[in-house]
Amino acid sequence: MAEIRKLNTADADFQSQLDALLAWESVSDGGVNQVVHDVIADIRARGDAALVEFTNRFDGWEAKSPADLEISLDRLKQAWETIPEAQQEALRHAAARVTAYAERQKMEGWTYTEADGTVLGQQVTPLDRVGLYVPGGKAAYPSSVLMNALPAKVAGVGELIMVVPTPRGELNELVLAAAHVCGVDRVFAVGGAQAVAALAYGTQSVPPVDKIVGPGNIYVATAKRTVFGQVGIDMVAGPSEILVICDGDTNPDWVAMDLFSQAEHDEDAQSILLCPNADFVAQVERSIDKLLPDMQRKEIIETALRTRGALIVCRDLDEAAEVCNFIAPEHLELSIADPQSYVKKIRHAGAIFMGRYTSEPLGDYCAGPNHVLPTSRTARFSSPLGVYDFQKRSSLIMVSSAGAEVLGKTASTLARGEGLEAHARSAEYRIAES
Repeated sequence: MAEIRKLNTADADFQSQLDALLAWESVSDGGVNQVVHDVIADIRARGDAALVEFTNRFDGWEAKSPADLEISLDRLKQAWETIPEAQQEALRHAAARVTAYAERQKMEGWTYTEADGTVLGQQVTPLDRVGLYVPGGKAAYPSSVLMNALPAKVAGVGELIMVVPTPRGELNELVLAAAHVCGVDRVFAVGGAQAVAALAYGTQSVPPVDKIVGPGNIYVATAKRTVFGQVGIDMVAGPSEILVICDGDTNPDWVAMDLFSQAEHDEDAQSILLCPNADFVAQVERSIDKLLPDMQRKEIIETALRTRGALIVCRDLDEAAEVCNFIAPEHLELSIADPQSYVKKIRHAGAIFMGRYTSEPLGDYCAGPNHVLPTSRTARFSSPLGVYDFQKRSSLIMVSSAGAEVLGKTASTLARGEGLEAHARSAEYRIAES
């Protein structure tokens, strides 16, 4: 039998148990920080030479020169042409849906004119160059290419640089094909903290970018946090999470498999069920025991459920919403009769999957909304990755002569109150003498 903790919101110590369940330090110990610091310093000092050395050391293959690190666009096209037709169609379908959703997120500039002729507004422009980190090797995710590259392209980013580790020199054809579909401009076979450092500071071969997006291991996450400020980043992501709120009327096998869908990512992933029906919770537990033995990633799922999973009985669905808003999950499934009314109770969640037929994996691959989502309770203040993350806003101010009279007096008074004479006089120069 799979071990998974059972909680009840009526228990006196429920909140402390929930706090312990959710506790997670996403980045990392002193040893990891020191390694990342040293790698970044070496990349900054020696550029390509250090990048080649780190790639050979950590990825276990022999790059002879920096030129060996770049994967040509012809190679991406070759990958696309050689993958099975079913995979081509799946990539096309998913890319079309992600793009269509992203098009609706695109921000436009605006202005308005005041009565005295002063014009105020906002200009929206895309980033010039973005770096996309894609996991490689066993953890090869073409869906990450789609979800990170396509919103950037819709935003109008000028150049997209992709990095992907290639353990033992092994290239993942589906990842390369996805890069071809998305129109990625350049691809480098590098990974780890060294790839993040190269994107942030540039080397002789890898151009510096303005923002780095995409998931990675603890060294990648630590490196992204370290270079933030030199460049922008999307987020420092923790392990995958799913919270299922169920009214007790869904097939318990479906709910069990939904919990597995995130638990199979890694041993630190978190899967939680919230339900007011204790009998149904017991049914889901039996489904877990029945289905787990046949799962390909059985050991990973079992560990994740034992260490960070929970089946929680609550008083009612209103209380389930309150607990959910505290958890602020990455993925939230509302497996209930009327999700469209209930969703108004949800304030904090990365993505909300509404109804019994909306499984979380649809969002991972092809529904349309982005699968790069806030984790570790950061949905309290963060949003999914989107086109807006690849655009920036500049304020527009064009003051008329008449406007300078009124605004200048206000600015002068406030500036002199702050003791900033030059500020005051700069505004006063534009005030006509009476």
